[in-house]
Amino acid sequence: LIESLDLGELAEADIAGPGFINFRIKQRAWSLRIAGLLGDDRLGVPHASPTQTIVVDFSAPNVAKPMHVGHIRSTIIGDSLARIARFLGHTVITDNHIGDWGTQFGMIIHGWKTILNEQALQDDPVAELLRVYRTVNAQCAEQEDVRETCKKELVKLQAGDAENLSIWERCVDLSKQGLQGIYDRLDVQFDYWYGESFYNDRLAPLVDAMIESGVARESDGAICVFFDGDPKLEDKPAIVRKADGGFLYATTDLATIDFRVEQWNADQIWYVVGAPQQLHFQQIFEATRKRGLNPSMHHIAFGSILGEDRKLMKTRSGDNVQLVDVLDEAVERAGKAIEEKNPGMDAEEKKQVAAIVGVGSVKFAELSQHRMTDYVFSWDRMLSLQGDTAPYLQYSYVRVRSIFRKLEEGIKISPENLAIEADAEVHLARMLVRFGEVVPALLDDFRPNLLANYLLDLAKAFHSFFEACPVLKSEGETQNTRLVLCELTSRVLEKGLGLLGIEVPERM
Repeated sequence: LIESLDLGELAEADIAGPGFINFRIKQRAWSLRIAGLLGDDRLGVPHASPTQTIVVDFSAPNVAKPMHVGHIRSTIIGDSLARIARFLGHTVITDNHIGDWGTQFGMIIHGWKTILNEQALQDDPVAELLRVYRTVNAQCAEQEDVRETCKKELVKLQAGDAENLSIWERCVDLSKQGLQGIYDRLDVQFDYWYGESFYNDRLAPLVDAMIESGVARESDGAICVFFDGDPKLEDKPAIVRKADGGFLYATTDLATIDFRVEQWNADQIWYVVGAPQQLHFQQIFEATRKRGLNPSMHHIAFGSILGEDRKLMKTRSGDNVQLVDVLDEAVERAGKAIEEKNPGMDAEEKKQVAAIVGVGSVKFAELSQHRMTDYVFSWDRMLSLQGDTAPYLQYSYVRVRSIFRKLEEGIKISPENLAIEADAEVHLARMLVRFGEVVPALLDDFRPNLLANYLLDLAKAFHSFFEACPVLKSEGETQNTRLVLCELTSRVLEKGLGLLGIEVPERM
């Protein structure tokens, strides 16, 4: 059998006991693969086939409230999956389906008319809107007349009252400005911000059509979709219109699917939303299928972020930790660490690097976990230069690029005559080649943590190579080979971290 194999320059084969054959990839094969990667902008990652139109629905905070730590997971996971899908060649549409309609606006409009502080609104719009909402909400809990007033303001808004619509529009605009500031810091972009209000005019016709087609029917005055014969949902109907005529999240989500299929020709729709919404999405997906629409729909669920006490992360007063405070502290801590390591760095550069490292640390702490895992938020672990962190990977990139800064002028790398021979060289080459296999598999179960784990393994392989194989002190083909391995390591680290939404600095 061995004699009949023609493995060429790929591998060698030998018998290893009865019934076993060992294959060893030849060093020449590694050299050829690495030479090929050097001229490949995609670093060995193939385009998906066939490509599809994918709508990614993520982040989706409520307006008039600040984003809190609970929004980290949806925002960062969703952004990373969108980046990966785009790199693989899919047409990706990102949609921030914000909560910009609902009963809270009756309270906000009443508060706007009675207790709003205009100066505070100019200074920090979201904080002032939150104060107004909380104050009126507390009043509603104790005062029947305030509750009734808020209901009337909501009804006026829903009926199109000019004054209330104007207040609502200003609330939404101010909130979106505040949200955009957070997204800019996170380097997260959305193609659309089609919130709940965008679909208001579509809800009544949708329910009427569902009744007419027999998909929905009346039950105790409400209109429901029943899932007869489905063991998971048989006793869990989805209400699409309440007995009082009001619509629900389910109605809006069904209208949203209609729009995404009709207007965007969506082949797939991904919802990056917490695990507690599992039943809701099971109902929505099944109701969509009953209506004859068949996009591939996925609920990409995730667990919770815990404090050091292993309980849901809160402030000392029991409030949600605001996302802006998390980012501020991450950047501040990163700045102090940079000051200790590199006190001579220019102040402006230090500020930029602190932002890159701080925000990158928050993202990587999230993306290095399996998305269904509840994880403990630890500043010390997150910002460490040792261990499984963004700073460790960013430092690895900086270390590689520093080799090229120290290189004698005139030396250029070439894919010709590579000689990958030392064990550490072979191991690093093997890791670099794996990038082309890792990236396409990330969407099989929507797990960017597999890319994070791969990048950590690559960085460790590089550091082992760097210790075992001198680069600047080597010469000729050996030096060129090692420089090629260094160049590819920096490219893969930069591209891989980029797919996670994490930047790399040139110095740290």
